[in-house]
Amino acid sequence: MPLLEVKNLSVRYKVRTPLFKKQRYLYAVNDVSFTLERGETIGLVGESGCGKSTLGKALVKLETPCAGEILLHGKDLIHAGGRELKTLRKSFQMIFQDPYGSLNPRLSIFSTLDEIVALHYPDMPKRARREKAAQLLTMVGLNEEALDRYPHQFSGGQRQRIGIARALAADPDFIVADEPVSALDVSVQAAIVNLLQDIQQQKQTALLFIAHDLAVVEHISAKILVMYLGHIVESAPARELVSSPRHPYTEALLSAVPDAVNGLNNRIRLTGDVPSPLNPPSGCPFHERCPYATRRCFEENPPLTAADSGDRAFACWNPR
Repeated sequence: MPLLEVKNLSVRYKVRTPLFKKQRYLYAVNDVSFTLERGETIGLVGESGCGKSTLGKALVKLETPCAGEILLHGKDLIHAGGRELKTLRKSFQMIFQDPYGSLNPRLSIFSTLDEIVALHYPDMPKRARREKAAQLLTMVGLNEEALDRYPHQFSGGQRQRIGIARALAADPDFIVADEPVSALDVSVQAAIVNLLQDIQQQKQTALLFIAHDLAVVEHISAKILVMYLGHIVESAPARELVSSPRHPYTEALLSAVPDAVNGLNNRIRLTGDVPSPLNPPSGCPFHERCPYATRRCFEENPPLTAADSGDRAFACWNPR
C-alpha cells in the first residue's frame, strides 16, 4: 500500500458573479492522480499559477478539494475529523516558500518548535521538549543557542532551516516542500536541497518537492510530475523525463534550463500566455501554445496515458 494515494483530485474556488448570474468556478487543480511511497521524493514542476501550491496545500488540509480522494496510510484524509484527523495530522507537515513570513516574529525559536512538539507529544515534560527542539536544530545545522533567539536575528537560509526543523518536529511520514529554495540566494539553495536529502535518507520521510526550476527538481527527485493549468500533463522517473520528454510543454520547460555549452540557444519559446483557468480552452489545455497542435488537440482533451514501457505517462495526442 502506498504511503499517500491521490485519486482524481480537484480543487475549485467560487468566483464572485453578478446577482442572478450563474455561479462560476475557477479550477486550480483538475483531476490529479498519483501515489507516493515511504521515503520517496516526487518533484512537482510548472509555471507560476498552474496549481502546484494549491495541490500541496490540499494534501495537508489547508485547502478543501471539491472532488477526488486523498488516502494517507489507506485512510480518507479529506473527510477525516476529530480524533482521527488529530492522529493523521502527525503524519504530514509543510515547509513554506517564504522563510520570512512563515515564522511568527513574536515567538522565540524554542516556542515555535515547542508548539508542534507539545501538541503531538502532550505527555512529554518541558525539559524533554527543549532537548528535542535542540536536536531538531542540530539536525538542520544550527546551534542550540538559537533556541532563545527570534526570527529577525537569522538570515533567510537560517530561517528556512528553522522552517524545516518545525516541519520535522512531529516526526512526519510525509512533507510538502512548497518552493522551499525559491526565495533564497543561489549560494544557499544547494545547501538547503542537500539538507533535505540528508534528512530524508536518515528518517525515510516522503517528500513532495514543489518548484519551477527543473534543474533543482531533477537533482532531488526520483520522479517528476509536470503540471499545466491544473492538469498533470506528464509524469516519469526524473532522469528519463529530463533525457527524453514526451509532452511538448515538458520539452519547452527543459529548453529553458541553461546548458553549460550552448546556454539558451536551443530554447523553445512558447507563443501567447497561459490561458485563464476561469476560461480554459476546449480540448487540450496546452493546444493554444503548442507548436505541434492538430485539429484533434482543439477538440479533445487527451487523458494521462501510461507509456508502453517504464513508469511514465503523458497527456498528449502527438507525443515527442
